[in-house]
Amino acid sequence: MSAVVTGVGVVAPNGADTEAYWSATLAGQSGLRHTGAEVPTRSPIRVAGVARDFAPKRHVPGRLMVATDRWTQLALAATAQALDDSGIDLDAVPEYERGVVLASSSGGNEFGQREIQSLWAQGPRQVTVYQSIAWFYAASTGQVSIRHGFKGPCGNIVAEQTGAIQALQQTGRLLARGARVVLTGGTEAPLSPYAMLCQAQSGWVSRASHPERAYQPFDRGAGGYVPGEGGGVLVVEDAEQARARGARNLYAEVAGLAATTDPPPSSGRPPALRPAIETALAQAGTGPGEVDVVFADAMGVPDLDAQEARTLAAVFGRRAVPVTAPKTMTGRLYAGGAALDLVTAALAIRDGVVPPTVGVVDPAYPDLLDLVSAARPAALRTALVIARGHGGFNACAVLRRVER
Repeated sequence: MSAVVTGVGVVAPNGADTEAYWSATLAGQSGLRHTGAEVPTRSPIRVAGVARDFAPKRHVPGRLMVATDRWTQLALAATAQALDDSGIDLDAVPEYERGVVLASSSGGNEFGQREIQSLWAQGPRQVTVYQSIAWFYAASTGQVSIRHGFKGPCGNIVAEQTGAIQALQQTGRLLARGARVVLTGGTEAPLSPYAMLCQAQSGWVSRASHPERAYQPFDRGAGGYVPGEGGGVLVVEDAEQARARGARNLYAEVAGLAATTDPPPSSGRPPALRPAIETALAQAGTGPGEVDVVFADAMGVPDLDAQEARTLAAVFGRRAVPVTAPKTMTGRLYAGGAALDLVTAALAIRDGVVPPTVGVVDPAYPDLLDLVSAARPAALRTALVIARGHGGFNACAVLRRVER
């Protein structure tokens, strides 16, 4: 069985829908902004990727607005786009053969903070009943499944930045077990004051105050990453069934997937990123020389950037494959990050262009990486998407152009 992506939807800091995001990305237009009043005074984080063009009320009914966190509202909007893009007639798909597997990381933190403030300021009677569900990690999966009548197997993956690739792994398993169509991907809305203060404690988040210099992975001036909100949702189907229904989009085949966990820092063993890459390539039946572009994880933390650069050079050879990190225009979206990279890779394969990395002015690894700094036309057949997350998570996906 071969799984293919037949629809995509995006909400991102540099575009509130797929085409707006894609146009801005190819043009190198960043959605990173100085947060100003949106960040608590005591937080050291001064730059974030805020989806300012996203208007929830345009996408979410009023009855759901009061019952959902912004993170779930982002997922509902991206899902509606993806389903519309796929052109699928859901009435022709039994509702128990429709599945949903989304990734989440911090859950409904904004909703939760608001309700806790109400509890302490006004008492328990002012806490909405929806607090019991809106914060929960599976809330987006649940709300999406209810809204669109997906009553088949559903799930939620919590694995920080790698979550959407691991959700895609689960999607493949569901299709193999008889699901006809699965919605997968992930979103994140980690910019509430409480969430920002929590993130700042990691020491990995950039404290720069200038958006154009705040997130510079693989740069000598790298000082951490910028958090952002948004993500993507993909419609995934069995290739034969997609062709049989006359799917108008066959963006890419999901050719290979792998996930690993790093050993403890004190073990003396190397990080597990390379095994993740090599396992995904092996599953895809693809050699390193057949990969046309790598969407890097690009943490922006010097030690972790060095690990990734050296790993890519070891697997592919020095400067042997174009490497890009479009997330420099959105920030790292946690559960939405790999989802957005998967959508971006699918669009890149469709249009034959490598999107750029922005903000890198003094490359730290020019001898190791062919880092793409401006949109580069290319005949793309195979793309590798890499994701790493806090806690030692690694995940990789190989997407391949579908031959019609």
